[in-house]
This record gives sequence, C-alpha cells and structure tokens, in this order.
Amino acid sequence: MAGESRLRKTRNMGIMAHIDAGKTTLTERILYYTGRSHKMGEVHDGEAVMDWMPEEQERGITITSAVTTCQWLQHTINLIDTPGHVDFTIEVERSLRILDGVVAVFCAVGGVEPQSETVWHQADRYRVPKIAFINKMDRIGADFNNTVNQIKEKLGARPLILHLPWGREEGFQGTIDLLTMQGIRWREETLGMEYLSVGIPDSLREEAEFYREQLVETLADLDDHLMEMYLGGQEIPLTDLLAAIRRGTIDLKIVPIYCGAALRNKGVQPLLDGIIHFLPNPMDIPPVSGRNPNSKKMETRPASDDAPFAGLAFKILMDQGRKLTYLRIYSGILNVGQEILNPAKNIRERVARILRIHANKRERIEQARAGDIIGLMGLKDTTTGDSLTDLNHPIILETIEVYEPVISLAIEPKTVGQQDKIVQVLEKISQEDPTFHFRYDEDSGQTVISGMGELHLEVLLHRMEREYNLSVNIGKPQVVYRETIEETVEVEEIFDRELGGTRHQAQVRLRLIPNGRGEGNMFLHLIPEDILPQPPMEAIRSSIHEAFTSGVLSGYPVTDIKVILVSASTTESQSSEMAFRVAASMAFRNGCLKAKPVLLEPIMKLEILVPDEFLGEIIGDINARKGKIEQILPRNKIQQVQATAPLSQLFGYSTVLRSASQGRATFTMQFSHYNKVPSTQK
Repeated sequence: MAGESRLRKTRNMGIMAHIDAGKTTLTERILYYTGRSHKMGEVHDGEAVMDWMPEEQERGITITSAVTTCQWLQHTINLIDTPGHVDFTIEVERSLRILDGVVAVFCAVGGVEPQSETVWHQADRYRVPKIAFINKMDRIGADFNNTVNQIKEKLGARPLILHLPWGREEGFQGTIDLLTMQGIRWREETLGMEYLSVGIPDSLREEAEFYREQLVETLADLDDHLMEMYLGGQEIPLTDLLAAIRRGTIDLKIVPIYCGAALRNKGVQPLLDGIIHFLPNPMDIPPVSGRNPNSKKMETRPASDDAPFAGLAFKILMDQGRKLTYLRIYSGILNVGQEILNPAKNIRERVARILRIHANKRERIEQARAGDIIGLMGLKDTTTGDSLTDLNHPIILETIEVYEPVISLAIEPKTVGQQDKIVQVLEKISQEDPTFHFRYDEDSGQTVISGMGELHLEVLLHRMEREYNLSVNIGKPQVVYRETIEETVEVEEIFDRELGGTRHQAQVRLRLIPNGRGEGNMFLHLIPEDILPQPPMEAIRSSIHEAFTSGVLSGYPVTDIKVILVSASTTESQSSEMAFRVAASMAFRNGCLKAKPVLLEPIMKLEILVPDEFLGEIIGDINARKGKIEQILPRNKIQQVQATAPLSQLFGYSTVLRSASQGRATFTMQFSHYNKVPSTQK
C-alpha cells in the first residue's frame, strides 16, 4: 500500500513547445516556486538551470532534454524540459516515449507554430495526456483567443479554458480562475512567489461567466452525472468538476488551458496545481506491454513495486568518459549492485550506481522503484530504446522511433595522427544521439558525419572542440539522397562456384516492385513451407536488408521498394547460406539496374514569418530555389508563408532571409518527404 500511495503522488511529465515559446523560462519558475532552486536562472543571461551545456547557454536554446525532480502539494514531479528546435526532435521523441503527461507551451503571439504541431502529434502517437499553457500574454500582439482557436483547428484538440487572461500586452495583470471564479494577481516584489485571490473586476465579469458556462457545458457533455446536475440547475461542486477534468484529460478528450507570462512570473502556480490535479500518475495509465523473448507472447507489467523489474533506457549521456544511462522504471524495484538483463541483446548488465538527477547535478541513491526516472552508471552495452528487466522475467518493450539523417558534412583532422581520436569521439557522440551517423570514406580519406540539420551538426562539432579538444576542417554541407526504382521487374540469379574444395550453388528469383513514397522497404516471400530443402530464409532476408543500404546509382541508401522472393533452390549437397546470400544480393542489384533507378532528395517544409513589405522578395527567392508556395496566411502586418523546397537549395538560407528582410523575417524548417530529383539536377 505504501508503494501505491507513493505512485499516486508521482507525476512524470515533460514540457514541450516550438523554439522560443518559453519552455525553459517556465521550467526555471517551476523549480523556483517548488523550492528546487533558490535563484531564478534566465535563458537570455545563459544562467538557466536546465540549459546547463555551454552550447545551450551561448545560443539561448535547449539542445538536450534535461531531467529534474521537484515537490508540489506533497507530490513528486519528475520533470523533463525538451528542446523546441526541429534538429533535436529525437530528444522530444525519446522523452515522450517514457512520460505520462506533458505541458505544451504556446506563445500567445505566435500561436500554434510548426514545431508545436510536430511535438503535439508525437505526443498523440504515444497517447500522452496534455495541458496547454499560453505564455507571453504580456507581449505586444498577444492574442489568447486566437491561440485557443488554433489549438482547436490545427491540432484537432478540444480546449477547456480554466484561466482567462486579466488584461493583454502591457496591461496584463494576472488571470481569472474559472473554477473558483476568482481573480489572481501576482506580487512583483516577491518575484511572483506570492499571489492574491481577489474578486473578478466588473469589466471582466460578463466574459468570465460566459466562459464558466462553456466550461461546465463541455464537462457535462463528457460526464452523465454532471449532465444530470447541470440540466437540473444544480450548482456542481468543485470536487466533481476537478474529477471530471482529470478523467477527460487522461482519456485525451479535453486539453485544460492555462495562461500567463513566465518571464514576468505570472501564471505558474495554477499550472503546477493543474499538473497535480489533471495529469496522470503511473497507475492511471495502462500497464506497459511488451513481448517475452522466450515465449514470444505479449505480456504486461503493472506500475507496482511488487511486479518484476522492467524499465526502458531512453537516453545515453557520455559524462567525462563515463556512460550515464537514463532509465524510466515501469515496474518493480532496482537496487545498486543488482544484475539485470537486456533481453533484446541477451546480455547481462550490473548496476554500479543509481542517481537521482537534477539537470547536471546528481544525488546517489541505493534503490529506485516503479514510476521513477533515474540515471544508472555501470551499463556497458545498453543503448537508447533498450529494455532492461529482471533476469527471470524478460520483456522487450516498444522501442523509440529514430529519424534518418538528411544532411552530411565531410570532416578531417587539422593535425596529423588525430584520425583515431576523431573516430573514438564520434563513436561516443553516436551512442548519445541515434540521429547522428558517421562513416569513413576510403576514396577521399575523409570522415562523413550526418545529422538532422545544419544546427545539429554545428552543435556537435562545437562539442568536439570544447569537450574533447579536437579541431577539424569542415567541408561543404551535402544532402543525404536516397535511391529507388520506378518499374516492376523480376530477376533470377544463380551463384555456382567452387571455394576451398567445396561447391556452393544457389538459385534466387526476386520480384522488385516500387512502393509508394514514404512507405519504406519491405521483404516478403512466396515460398511454401512444404518445399524441401527449405532455403535459409534468414540469410536471404539479411542479404536483402544489407543491399538496401547501398543503391546502384551513387551508393545512397535505397528506399520505397517491395522485394518479393519468388523462388530459391539448390541441390542439398551443395547448399550453403553464403551461396544464397550472394545470389540474393546479385539479383537485387541487377534488378535495381533494370527497374529504372532514380535519385530522391529530401524536401523540407518551410514556415516563414515576414513583414508585408518584404513578401514579394521572399516569394521570388523561394521560387528561385525551386520551392513551391503552399499558402500565405495574413497575421496583422505579418504574412505567414508556408512552402516546400529541396534541402539542397536551402543551405545558408537564414543569412539570405535576414539580409532580404533587414533582419525582421524568421523561419522554421523541418523534413517533409523525399521526392525525385529533377533530371537537370543529377
């Protein structure tokens, strides 16, 4: 029972948003008001607790998701502050995978911006309940109602307004709490630590009563008990309203809406109350499920100390040469010195230390339990997305989706003899970041690094210099292309050779079919099980998957191809896995050559905010870059341009945009899809 009571008082939640919506500023206030930190760090001063990396402090952005723990209303909040820049999407993805609830922060001026949509849909995919906080109500151009409407229209959510803004822009004074029908004002001299509940001013009374009625109507629509009371004209008790909001939030039917101005220390405490009242504890969410590698059956693990230990490693950090593994424990208890199993790799790991983490500070603990988010030292072979379980009760949990890189750079050491060190450092970085890849190019003698965008690679190169004292020469950015086919073909290949006195012989027939764009690769076979001898299917499958990594035009990875194994045969005496592997690989390559191979390039989605007077020039520039304008939406004196353009045409675009608009236009860019390269570009 003690374990149950502890779990009910635990909230594992994250803060997510578009870049510059104020996530880290809000997190700093949460840490200050909960007593976790005694000084409010500001992002613009480079002193935010959660932005502890030098790169983050210099740029004023969040790059890595930071974990901390704080207390509010006798509850424990494990909090993760995630990045808002699209280049660091993996940090959001792996955080959402292990969180029970999130606060989505929106800028009252910018509304629902592109990366807000991306992270919102990521949260939807993992069925994570959400609360919205509309920030920057004190900024010029702040529009609360417009942002709420965008949450409804762009995100398909059902907003439930719990707090109305009291004043706008410079006149923003506080909020109106629609649950208690009280006004709330924060005291500037206490840095917002103290606030007063006051009567609702007459000028806002009518608006508050209208939205209060809407709130009750929405909840009555979701709850039969409340509907009876509402239709009977009864006053609904606050406890019933709170319970209905909690149920609706956890069931993903509504999104409670709060507002404030984090930088001005207004609106944070009611949001903290909302996190406790409405976001789920580990026992509110369905038990985690996964496959037992021994029985191959699906099993579940309830959020309980008494269940077998199971957790998911969601992040790796190389800390002064030592490996720190971030772990979410779903069930059971973990002790220092305990031996645990990584069932996907079938290896045992020993826990040397368990750490409670506060940004870059750690506190050693002897034991961790279900619902905890902790750091582990001593794990050698565990990587992002690996399950860790009790030795006798293995389970492989759903892993974390990893995005493929779209941009590459060639690098080489500035001083002779540092190539080995480069490889060691890149190995460490790739362990931390699954969206970062590297390879050595034999022809040029250069190392090619690949990532999610220019900023992503720039940050990693600065880290190499700062943390590992390693300077490199950098080539021009290169686009990571893909290859595919446009026609269906059927190809047969026979491998028949004598090697080391043994004859190896195999026949493989493949059908190659173009898949729809974005559908990825597939391998299927049409060989009946009663055919003898049965070909070594695993050898053929792995040979085809290996062949997918290098195409026939320029050696880029192959995508969107369906490969069907039509037939495979050999004589029993001359059967060998090697023969089947080679025959399958030859058939695939020859098939690609005959099936009209084409090159695909990454197309990026752009959203540009530009003042009216520069609109013509910006549109002309996009057209010159082979871009396509999707739509233009007017926003007061600013135009929002949505467009797509090939990544190859967008290197250095931020500099061009700044100079074309006297520094007044801003843009965001994220990967959209792959498309055929025009023949003039090849």
